[in-house]
Amino acid sequence: MRFDVLTLFPEMIETHCKYSILKRAVDAGIIAVNTINPRDFTLDKHRKVDDTPYGGGAGMVLMAQPYVDAYESIEKLDNSITIMLSPQGEPLKENLVKDLANFDQIICLCGHYEGFDERIRDVIKPKEISIGDFVLTGGELPALCVIDAVSRKIEGTLGKIESAQDDSFSDGLLEYPQYTKPREYRGLKVPEVLLNGNHKEINEFRQNQRILRTKIKRPDLLN
Repeated sequence: MRFDVLTLFPEMIETHCKYSILKRAVDAGIIAVNTINPRDFTLDKHRKVDDTPYGGGAGMVLMAQPYVDAYESIEKLDNSITIMLSPQGEPLKENLVKDLANFDQIICLCGHYEGFDERIRDVIKPKEISIGDFVLTGGELPALCVIDAVSRKIEGTLGKIESAQDDSFSDGLLEYPQYTKPREYRGLKVPEVLLNGNHKEINEFRQNQRILRTKIKRPDLLN
């Protein structure tokens, strides 16, 4: 899987991908993460990529030319998708993550300031994705959420692909409670069923816990 990220702050993307599971996936060649800075494509000698909005209003708007030129510089694979991180987009949920994992390349457009000149959307025609009903200062954190979530679905990223299959939302339910050593901590004991070695009973316990947790914490998922 290849991720190409258009961002004014490439260090934010690159630094995050130098740690933990993503670093191991990069080092193993399972994923590749590239950054492209639109400032390198601006025609302005001061590397300016934004300007005041036509019609007035607060803030600055990202200019079409640097972003479109930066996007067109990227080599596109046959099985590729381009996404724009935007609060106006489709919510990022488990089924969408699974769909994105079927591509060989994901190109991410990260905005800033008051957003994109609308002609960026008109020319590039990206799929817009949102990580929630709130506004951030830029698209880098949402892009990292996409990279992290999708990478978990790629064979080899996790030690065992089953780790992703048992995650919350993997089949519409939240994950069951997990325990490790010691068996007792501050009077709280690990449930006996997890200690008896009976895998059928353990699986039944975990499934019941998933349903119970979902009823309590996210009943909307059951609906």
